[in-house]
Amino acid sequence: QVQLVESGGGLAQPGGSLRLSCVAHGFTFSNYAMAWYRQAPGKERELVAAIGRGAATVYPEHLKGRFTISRDNTKNTLYLHMLSLNTEDTALYYCGRARSEYYIATTTSMYDYWGQGTQVTVSS
Repeated sequence: QVQLVESGGGLAQPGGSLRLSCVAHGFTFSNYAMAWYRQAPGKERELVAAIGRGAATVYPEHLKGRFTISRDNTKNTLYLHMLSLNTEDTALYYCGRARSEYYIATTTSMYDYWGQGTQVTVSS
């Protein structure tokens, strides 16, 4: 049974940092592309960062330099390191597993499993 369990969210001050984790269960983690998405109230789910099976990464232009996605295949864990947080980063952050045919995936339709999300709130 595929499960993705996110953690690491919470309250951060503007300018602060957080590291999110997503532990994968029920499949061979190294064989799948993964990603972090986020969804703020009233907005669509948007890509934050994607990582391929070979660890290639993709970031939306407006998040490059502040967010870093990585994976540890020995721990079946996906990470998102976020720096210089601002209030616009407030959202529910989801970990997603791409369908098996994709080496790397950048749209929600390419994903077949999602975690329950971890809330990130940036506020002073």
